[in-house]
Amino acid sequence: MKFGKYLVEKQRPAWAEQYVDYKALKDLIKASAVEEATAGVQSFSPRTTSLTVQRSADRRDSAEERFFQTLEGEVEKCGAFTARLVGELRERLKQLQGRVRGGTVPDDAQRAALLEEAKAIGDEFLQLEKYVNLNYMGFHKILKKHDKMLPHSPCRQFYISHLHNQPWVQGNYSDLLVILSAVYSDLRGDRGPMPQGDDAFAEGTIRSTTKYWVRMSDVSTVKHHILQHLPVSQVGKQSGDYAGDAQLVNSVYLDNSSLELYHGRLDKRPNAIAVRIRWYGPDEPSDVVVERKTHKETWKGDESVHERFDLREEQVLMYMDGDLPEEAIQQDMRHAGRSEEEVETVGALFSDVQRTIDAKQLKPMVRTQYMRTEYQIPFDGTVRIGLDTNICMIKENPEEGPTTASAGRWYRDPSLPVHRTEITRFPHACLEIKLALGEGDAPPDWVAELVDSGLLTEVHKFSKFIHGTATLFPDMVQAVPYWVDDESVRASMLMSAPEPSVVAPSALDQHEAIRKKPRKRFGDGGSFREEEDSEAGVAGSEIEELRQPLLRRDTSLMSRARKVGPQPGKPRPKPLGPRLSRLGRAIDWWFSKPPMQPRPSASLASGAPVKKIEPKTFFANERTFLSWLHMAVTIGSIATALLGFSGSSKADPGGGRDLVEFIACILLPVAILMCGYALLVFIWRGGQILDKSATLYDDRRGPLGLAAVIVCALSLIFMVAFADLISLIRHHGDAPPAPAPPPPAALQLGGGAAATADAAAAAVGAAARSLLGA
Repeated sequence: MKFGKYLVEKQRPAWAEQYVDYKALKDLIKASAVEEATAGVQSFSPRTTSLTVQRSADRRDSAEERFFQTLEGEVEKCGAFTARLVGELRERLKQLQGRVRGGTVPDDAQRAALLEEAKAIGDEFLQLEKYVNLNYMGFHKILKKHDKMLPHSPCRQFYISHLHNQPWVQGNYSDLLVILSAVYSDLRGDRGPMPQGDDAFAEGTIRSTTKYWVRMSDVSTVKHHILQHLPVSQVGKQSGDYAGDAQLVNSVYLDNSSLELYHGRLDKRPNAIAVRIRWYGPDEPSDVVVERKTHKETWKGDESVHERFDLREEQVLMYMDGDLPEEAIQQDMRHAGRSEEEVETVGALFSDVQRTIDAKQLKPMVRTQYMRTEYQIPFDGTVRIGLDTNICMIKENPEEGPTTASAGRWYRDPSLPVHRTEITRFPHACLEIKLALGEGDAPPDWVAELVDSGLLTEVHKFSKFIHGTATLFPDMVQAVPYWVDDESVRASMLMSAPEPSVVAPSALDQHEAIRKKPRKRFGDGGSFREEEDSEAGVAGSEIEELRQPLLRRDTSLMSRARKVGPQPGKPRPKPLGPRLSRLGRAIDWWFSKPPMQPRPSASLASGAPVKKIEPKTFFANERTFLSWLHMAVTIGSIATALLGFSGSSKADPGGGRDLVEFIACILLPVAILMCGYALLVFIWRGGQILDKSATLYDDRRGPLGLAAVIVCALSLIFMVAFADLISLIRHHGDAPPAPAPPPPAALQLGGGAAATADAAAAAVGAAARSLLGA
């Protein structure tokens, strides 16, 4: 479906006049292209503008001038409509909040009506967000079409920057959701002092936690669903301050040069720890929280432990160097009125973490930064939800510049520039659902409804620390987490990858890059394909990189040289013969596949479904191989048996021996072909699984080909057998009738005659022997 039709189908009918006029802009581009073609490329020249001299009208670019004027008008129209609708929603929310807090307690009917109105306002907000996204996409598409059809006057790069600066694109309207959350909280009657950030977590808290990925386009929908049941926790804000629903969180993770903590957490080793230093807000830290997370084996009945204590910023470096005594923090806790038992517990944790830092030589390695929104009913820890958006991971020690240790710091100097390979931006939001339920208790219905809504994709034990380390330190890690196989995160990881060595690709590689161009896809909310508007999304070299697995067995320079072309100074290998080349191209075509695509469902997708390649995957490949062999051996055994039995019969007046040998000669090659196919697919699929290649593991052509071969073989056998049957029937029809057997009486009467004949024959034989003896 073309984007113009897609826009018409997805737009809200009541707002039809407020959407970007994609068709009118498209017609103006076509008219401009016609004018340019009529004028000729030779006479066409780029336009220049003077600030003091008005440019005279020119017929050649009049349509293009109207395009830019119309485009600017459409941008202003979308901005004005968005601003007006946001103002209306904000006013409706204030009026609704005034009625809820009017002083009188509403009865059940009034509360139901107010809840319905609050839900209607939330749904209107979601429709507005969809309106913004559709128009934003429409402007992107029309600008790309302009540059494609009018390459002599490109404007996409400039206008995209101009579009990003528009208030209706940049606007953060999360304050509407905060007010809406307060309204729901008032109607539920769960108002009270909100827990402040992670202060709601007691030391040693043990929680069951499930993590999910959420598409950025679904974040507002998920927020709207949650705030109908849980209020927004205003982290570090006073009541009534609705500046936003999220707060910036920075976490600096410690590890050593061998990434011991990373590999321990990745492998889920018993008692594997993670140590981090966290602070809140966009400013430089003043007070920080030192946290230690310890992994426990759940199958043994243990639960992971999360412990923490507070430090002042100026104490962190001394603490990491071992110069801060335990008594210092204990004294601060006593002044704060903490119990003696709590002081002793935190003191033991303080010393234990300090010894771990010294023994393992831990240092700042990776920082995670994100905007966190928390939901929790005060004094009720049954359900707590955290939503992290705008997630990014940064190297704490810059590649070019002083390290934190040499600079006398424990976190990265914010004045230093961040290079592309020092930061990675996660493309999804991360939702964390924490439940505290009794034994046998089920989660609330609304939680189950949210999980089953298709907006969430569960990612077992997802960790921002593990993902950031695996992405930013690819040469140091010995293993990577399973979710890197998902193609929805592949592009963001490649953006942080170091530049490959520059080697000129061969002509064959360039041809393959063009031939294997991936199919275009668009979201899960509906797909469209536009032949004239199609775009690769990334450059040709990036397409090939996206197709390559992150971990390969052939990572040597020699293997890479074989892929990108001959090395300079070395003799070029002789090309294979034309037949072998054609055979290689045929094999490549047979197993060629597009990159793994997400299933058209409400789950993420971005790529392929999120899955972990476990040992059972290899066993499944072996079982498939053995199943093919079992079928091939069965067919081959039948063919061999037919050949054996046909050879043991020396005479077959009916001609059946020739038919049996014919059937055997048909079935035996089929069995051999099936064995060869099973072996080839087993080797190919095993390599794909071992390389964690982002391609589909199924073979869509092989089973169909084998089925066609078997159908042809059985059809040929049937036709030959049927012809043989017809021939046999005709043979029996043309033969003379067999004589009737004699009656029993005749057999009895003929007994004496038979005896006489036997005696005569014996006499003749005796006479002959006597003559020969003489």
